[in-house]
Amino acid sequence: MARVLSLFRSQPFLRLVARRKPTFCKMSMDTRAREVFAAAVEAVQPDTVVRQSIKRKEDSVVIDGRTFTLKHNLHLVGFGKAVLGMAAEAERIVGDHLVKGVISVPHGIQQTLQQHGKDHLLLKENSRIKVIEGAKHNLPDADAQKAAEMIKHLASELTEKDLLLVLISGGGSALLPAPIPPITLQEKLHVTRRLAGAGATIQELNTIRRALSLLKGGGLAHHAHPAQVVALILSDVIGDPLDLIASGPTVMSRVWPEEVLSILERYKLLNLLPTSVKEVLDKPNCRWKENKDESDPSGHVLNAVIGSNSVALKRAGLRARELGFLPVVLSPSVCGDVRSVSRLYGMLARFACSREEPPPDIATEVLKLGPEVGVESWDLCRTMQVLEEGRTEGWGATCLLAGGEPTVELTGKGRGGRNQELAMRVGLELRSLGLPPKGPVFLSGGTDGQDGPTEAAGAITDGGLYDEAKGQGLDIDNFLINNDSYTFFSRLSGGQRLLAPGLTCTNVMDVHMLLIPAIPINIR
Repeated sequence: MARVLSLFRSQPFLRLVARRKPTFCKMSMDTRAREVFAAAVEAVQPDTVVRQSIKRKEDSVVIDGRTFTLKHNLHLVGFGKAVLGMAAEAERIVGDHLVKGVISVPHGIQQTLQQHGKDHLLLKENSRIKVIEGAKHNLPDADAQKAAEMIKHLASELTEKDLLLVLISGGGSALLPAPIPPITLQEKLHVTRRLAGAGATIQELNTIRRALSLLKGGGLAHHAHPAQVVALILSDVIGDPLDLIASGPTVMSRVWPEEVLSILERYKLLNLLPTSVKEVLDKPNCRWKENKDESDPSGHVLNAVIGSNSVALKRAGLRARELGFLPVVLSPSVCGDVRSVSRLYGMLARFACSREEPPPDIATEVLKLGPEVGVESWDLCRTMQVLEEGRTEGWGATCLLAGGEPTVELTGKGRGGRNQELAMRVGLELRSLGLPPKGPVFLSGGTDGQDGPTEAAGAITDGGLYDEAKGQGLDIDNFLINNDSYTFFSRLSGGQRLLAPGLTCTNVMDVHMLLIPAIPINIR
C-alpha cells in the first residue's frame, strides 16, 4: 500500500492544491458544514442550471456549444420533480418564440412552492406552458398518463422546422407513463412491481419499462422526428447514464424480445404476465406504430446533462475553501449498504486524524471497501495521498466531499432515511477521534431536502454522538435496529443535529461531507 501511495507524492497537482492555504474561519464546524451543503444545493437549483445552459443571442440560443435558430418554432415538454422551475426559466429566456408546452410535475408542487415563497420557480399567469400535476406518492397515475398522452400528441405534430426542448429531472419516469395498448397502467405497474420485489436490478427494470412503453427508451424522440430535439437533464442517477434517467425518453435504444423474455424467465414471471403484456411482447416492433420516417432520428437529438451530483460537489468544494478548508472530492458515485459506507468514512477519518504515521492496515481496509461502495481504487489512493500530504505538510483543515445514493437494509418499522442512518453509523465510527473543533464532523444530506418519509434532509454528527445519546437515555443500537434514525435525531438535544433545509426544488442524490480539523502530528 505504501508503494501505491508513494506513486502520487511527486504529482504536480498535489503541489498546486497545497499552494494556497485555506483562510482561517471563526464559524463552528457544524455551521460551516451546513454552509457547504447549502452551496451544493444552490448550484443545482432548476432555474440556475437552465440559465447557465441556455445562452440567448438575439434570435438564436446556444446549448452545449450548438446554435439553434428561433423562428417562433420552439415547443417545450418536461417531466420530473424539478421541471416546473426549469420550465419557468426556459420560458423567460426564449420569450415569445415559445409556441406551446406541456409539463408533467408532482401533485401539489405549485401550491407547495407558493407556500414556501419560491414564486420565481412558478410559471407566469400568461404562460404558454400547460401544467399537469400527477404521480401522487411518486407512483404513475391517471393524471400522469394524461400528461404523457398530451406530450406525445404535441411531439407527434412537429415538423422538420420545429425545435422541441425537453426538460427532464428525477421522478420523470413516474410522470411519463405511456403503456403500449392494450396494456393498462395498472397492468404495467403490476409487472414492474413483481420484478422489483423479486430483486431485479435497475437496468433490468428499465429494460422491461422500455419494452412496454411508447415514450421511454427513445420513444419521445421518435415521435418528435423529424423535429430537432434538445433535452436538458438534471441527473439523479449515479454516473449520469442517459438511458436510465427517467428511463431515457430521448435516448434511442433497441428492445430485444429475447432479452425481455430472458429477464422475465429469470425471475419466474413469464407465466404470470397479464394477457395484454403477452400480446404486446409477441408482436415484433410493436412500440411505435406511426408511419414515421424509419431513418435513425438520433442525429436530430441533443442530450445535455446540465446538473448532477458532480456539479453540486464542485460548488461545495469552492464554498469549503472560502470557509477555511482544503476541499477534496472523493467520488460522486458512492453506493452500497450504509454499513460499508460508514465504515469507509470512519477509516478515512482515522487515516486523516492520526497523529503518527497511520497503520498500513487502515489503507488496506479502505481499498478493500472500495468495490463494496462503488469507489474506484484510483480515487481512494488519490484521496488518501492528499490526506497524507495534508497531515505531513500542515495544510490545515480538510473537507472531504462525496456523493451518491447508499442503501439501507430495512430491519424495523421506524421513521428515517439513508442519510440520517448513515450519519448515526458514522458518528459511532468517529467515537475515538475527539470532539469538534479538534475532532472531525460528518454530514450526510439529500439534495432534495427530504430523507425518506421525514421532514429532514439528513443529519450532522461527530465523535460525541454516542456519549451524548447515552447521557439522554437514548440507545443508538435499538434505534438502528428499528431503522428509526429520524426519531433518534429528533429526540437528541432537541433535534439540533438534524439537517432540515426544507423544500429545495431539486434532486441530484446525496452529499456526504467529512470535515477534518488540522491535526498536530508526530512523524518519526
